[in-house]
Amino acid sequence: MRILILHGPNLNLLGRREPETYGHRTLADIDQQLAESASAAGCNVESFQSNAEHAIVDRIQQAMDDDTDGIVINPAAFTHTSVALRDALAAAGLPFVEVHLTNPDARETFRQRSLLADLAVGRVSGFGPHSYLLGLDGLIKKLQRTASE
Repeated sequence: MRILILHGPNLNLLGRREPETYGHRTLADIDQQLAESASAAGCNVESFQSNAEHAIVDRIQQAMDDDTDGIVINPAAFTHTSVALRDALAAAGLPFVEVHLTNPDARETFRQRSLLADLAVGRVSGFGPHSYLLGLDGLIKKLQRTASE
């Protein structure tokens, strides 16, 4: 099983950006833990981060043809603004889980709307870096159930 992990804008600054909100773990730390967790479950992960909306859209489109089975995505600020990201995920037709380090519903009003939520097979938020692990685990279980049906 192959899972694509997508990280949106500013997540490359984790560990340095507002640590009181986002914590002290770096994106490399999170990616390493995801790789270990996926490997233990017999899966492969590839992580990709970009601050550029078009680069994330391009990577989602590539996933349609590279044997990716599902996506774990932290769209960050694009959650609330990107119709292009929504359209790419819809076109790809791959199951995906939306994850967030913080709980968007407990933050500013503009962060409380996700343009992706209704397409996602699940959402995990508010657990810091553990949100990614919960999202990955949920997606793997969903893909395993689908494969056995």
